[in-house]
Amino acid sequence: MPHLTIEPSILYAGTPVALLTTDNGDGTFNLAPMSSVWALGDVVVLGLGEEGRTGTNLRSRPDLVVNYPSPVQWDAVERLASLTGSNPVPPHKRARFRYEPRKFEAAGLTEQKSELVAPPRVGECPLQFEATAVSVDLDAGGNFLVVQAKVLRVHAAAEIVVPGTSYVDPRAWSPLVYNFRHYFGLGEQLGESFRTETPTA
Repeated sequence: MPHLTIEPSILYAGTPVALLTTDNGDGTFNLAPMSSVWALGDVVVLGLGEEGRTGTNLRSRPDLVVNYPSPVQWDAVERLASLTGSNPVPPHKRARFRYEPRKFEAAGLTEQKSELVAPPRVGECPLQFEATAVSVDLDAGGNFLVVQAKVLRVHAAAEIVVPGTSYVDPRAWSPLVYNFRHYFGLGEQLGESFRTETPTA
């Protein structure tokens, strides 16, 4: 197939959306959407803006929850997109963002008590990882934070778990995907990896 050489402004080629909850240190919690997250074993790697409230929180208080919304929650994610928990609003955000300390309320989402960390889970999210950041470092260009967080506990809605197991059923669970700044869900299953532990055939 023919290819074009292009210079896109962003490289979100289809990544899952997560809502991160972190501890503000004053008895309140921040809730922030992000789409630079991937997992390796029991570690999740997060890419964050350096000056945001989430990064500031994780540098001082490493506990967090990675909450994964389903496609039906895209509008709640978008309600959070232009909000920041930083006051004053960082200079580079002032044109498009506004300060909002009550993000759960603004998004229409519910705090759910965590078991091992202080920040709450998002009750509406079917998949939730309680975690603690073990490293928070600048990326190679010095513009973003790369956070490595060890997952301590996983919570999954009963309807997305294979009965009697600890496996998430990929036929029941569909992440919200951020695809070049547009929201999508998954389509029909095309096949399965030879490594699957939940075969469909």
